[in-house]
Amino acid sequence: MNKEQISQIIGEVLADNGVQAPKEDKTNVFDKHKMERAIDAGIAKANELKVGVTFAIMDCKQVVQMSYHMPNGNLVGTFLAPKKAWSAIAMKEPTKDISKDIQPGGPLYQMETMLDGKLVSFPGGIPLTCDGEIFGAVGVSGGLIEEDQAICEAVVSEFLKESN
Repeated sequence: MNKEQISQIIGEVLADNGVQAPKEDKTNVFDKHKMERAIDAGIAKANELKVGVTFAIMDCKQVVQMSYHMPNGNLVGTFLAPKKAWSAIAMKEPTKDISKDIQPGGPLYQMETMLDGKLVSFPGGIPLTCDGEIFGAVGVSGGLIEEDQAICEAVVSEFLKESN
């Protein structure tokens, strides 16, 4: 008997007892090599823009799956990149779109203070989605907000290309 036959028999026994056998997950959305290629795309964009940044790739359970700080990045990026990823997940939208809602008179005015400063409302955080479902996010920090956004878009584009 080979491994496949044994697995099939175990599955049948479990099914006979009303237990569903766990399905083997053949895909790892947060594969290390996939994340490295996505961050490499971000590094290329950052180098093109002549800026150093920090990257954070986070899953929807708020666990940083990979982080990288460029040697020429500033220290604040190490703090803000994961907060940008978290904010994109928590608000279910890119962080660049949050700002309009938290301004005085906006529907979410003072949201940042209600969350003890955890929410970031400026560009550089983008949710990762598949079939309309958020499964994680990317946060980039260290440059001007336009630079962070462009670099984050490069990382997300490469990551999602790798996911298909």
